[in-house]
Amino acid sequence: MPIYPAGSLNTAALTAPDLYVQIQPPKTRYINGVATDILGIVGVASWGAVGSAMLIGIPQDAAQKIGNQQVRKYDLASAVAISIQLGASNIRAVRVTDGTDTAASSTLKDTAAATGVTLTAFYTGTLGNSLSATLTAGTANSSWKLTVSLPGVAPEVFDNITGTGSTLWANIVSAVNLGQSGIRGPSQLVIATVGASSAAPQQTSGAQTISFTGGTDGTTTITDAVLIGVDGAGATRKGMYALRGTGVQTVNLVDLTDSTQWPTMVTFGLSEGCYMITQGPAGASYSTVSTSLNTAGCDSYALKVLVGDWEYWYDQVNGQQRMMAPATFSAAKIAALAPHQSPLNKPLTNVVSTQRVLSQQPYSLSEIGAINTARLDVITNPCPGGNYYGHRSGLNCSSNPTTNGDNYTRMTNFISLTLAASFGYVVGQLHTTELRRQTKSTIESFLQALVAQGMIGDPNGGPAFSVQIDAANNPDSRVALGYMQADVQVKYLSVVRYFLINLEAGQSVTITVANNPRS
Repeated sequence: MPIYPAGSLNTAALTAPDLYVQIQPPKTRYINGVATDILGIVGVASWGAVGSAMLIGIPQDAAQKIGNQQVRKYDLASAVAISIQLGASNIRAVRVTDGTDTAASSTLKDTAAATGVTLTAFYTGTLGNSLSATLTAGTANSSWKLTVSLPGVAPEVFDNITGTGSTLWANIVSAVNLGQSGIRGPSQLVIATVGASSAAPQQTSGAQTISFTGGTDGTTTITDAVLIGVDGAGATRKGMYALRGTGVQTVNLVDLTDSTQWPTMVTFGLSEGCYMITQGPAGASYSTVSTSLNTAGCDSYALKVLVGDWEYWYDQVNGQQRMMAPATFSAAKIAALAPHQSPLNKPLTNVVSTQRVLSQQPYSLSEIGAINTARLDVITNPCPGGNYYGHRSGLNCSSNPTTNGDNYTRMTNFISLTLAASFGYVVGQLHTTELRRQTKSTIESFLQALVAQGMIGDPNGGPAFSVQIDAANNPDSRVALGYMQADVQVKYLSVVRYFLINLEAGQSVTITVANNPRS
């Protein structure tokens, strides 16, 4: 009684009488939507890999992977701190440098002050200057223990390292770089290289403690173009392009204001299915930013531009109120919201002021209208819902009123990326009526789940979606060439932008109330 996976047995060419069992996969498939909360942030940092998307979810992750926030332009840690405060918990942080970044280092000496081991920080950056290492007697007799420390990170301890002279130094290097089998892994803080010493380690009061110096961040000549970076394959990607394939759906290039870079951002956003958030320079009026947008020729749902009215935020680490770019707040809020939601009129709880509010120049309704007409957005206080800071347009840069909502961008990317990630298995299958039915059923099940979650629908009672895979859109001439086509229509829920209340009041008003029987 042989057993075969479905499709591996040629049932039209059996020769031996027997019972044959074929394992059939379930005919009904279900798919889950892709993550929509992944926020990509690109900026400068004092620690971490360069050109690599690092996962950050909590403040402790940020401190260990990119260092603490600093008062400077393009600071990645500051943007991450703001984003976490606003609810973003699935961040891909990319560090950029100008190429002058260096790693801190120090040396363990022997009794003759010759170098036994050079320890170099695992990453470049000024955080490496906070590293220290201590070499003392080990727990076992005639052994040594090396402890590598970085504030805020659990110390790395390499114990019971044996040997004398050059053998000891080589064993220290091996323990640091390769780890100690069954005890601990390689160091994630330093890299060790052996020196020329063949003498015993130098000790003062039974220990040798060294501090690290020489680490630099490589931020002297950073420009907006460095945040954009260069495209390529694998490790050659830098800046924004390091976010390729990471699943990010919202991107913030920290403090970027160069409008000549916006078309490149649009191209990247369209190719990756992500929403690019940016802004005008600090203090730039909406008319100035509008001119820049028109000059750049960016008319796309993939880009959102905020005016140059920058926000103020209290930096608890540095103990001061700082002016920060609005895209940092906007991108974080958008990433934290479900894709069918708009940031329009939603509170931004960590904004303490804006340039316009601080100068006591509130926006008039006509100015808000002009900002909306200009395909821009602005964060200000008050909002229609109360005296809090929030977005006042909820628009992308598209001039098409049917595609210019923030929710359009996010829902379109969400649905398209989910479909793209779920139906690769169809390629290579035989084009049968059953394959059409299964594929259609799976798409409809996914869309029906969105209806149940209140993410799509028609408030007037019409259908929320339609899926067609039949002979009408798959004629023989196309099928013969290997094509199978699914036509999918989805109706998004509209965001209320204008609420009209018609009030009739006065002494002469006649009110008629229908008599409804009490139940």
